[in-house]
Amino acid sequence: MYPNATISNPVMPATSRRAGWPLVLRGVIAVIFGIIALRRPDAAAAAFVAIFAAFAFVDGILDFAIAVYVGRMGLRWGWYAFAGIATIAASAVALIYPGVTLLALVILVGIRAVMLGGAEIASALSWRQLESRWLLGVAGLVSVVFGVVLFASPIAGGLALLWTIGIYAIIVGVMMFVFGVRVVSAAAA
Repeated sequence: MYPNATISNPVMPATSRRAGWPLVLRGVIAVIFGIIALRRPDAAAAAFVAIFAAFAFVDGILDFAIAVYVGRMGLRWGWYAFAGIATIAASAVALIYPGVTLLALVILVGIRAVMLGGAEIASALSWRQLESRWLLGVAGLVSVVFGVVLFASPIAGGLALLWTIGIYAIIVGVMMFVFGVRVVSAAAA
């Protein structure tokens, strides 16, 4: 309503303070994960595969739930049931063969990078009306090179991915921590 008006709300500082602590905790956890990913990439890889397996299992269960609801509506439900079985099977394979799963995930990231990079290069070549389309072309070229490097050496590529995730987690974790501390301290003032 009035951009420079201040609203006095006695509940807001306490709520803000409580909202700040989870941000601080998330930041700390992200930094810890990032350090683990950099110092012990094997542990980070195991956690990554375990999280993928848990996600796939829950996703498969949800596919079965969708199949039930769709079937009750009189619609075709078989593909959802098939997807549920396939997804739960992928979860089991991930837990039984974590190394193969990590390798497959690295190769999928490589495929995505090459496909996305190709699309970006094609867009840069065809969007003649854009001034800075060369930036899109360079981004596409970097994506293609990244994908090819992952194909050429998937183990080294997987290690690089884990390090990248670790660095990302540390940077974001520090930013969340600082933001959370500022929210808590501003609410206390």
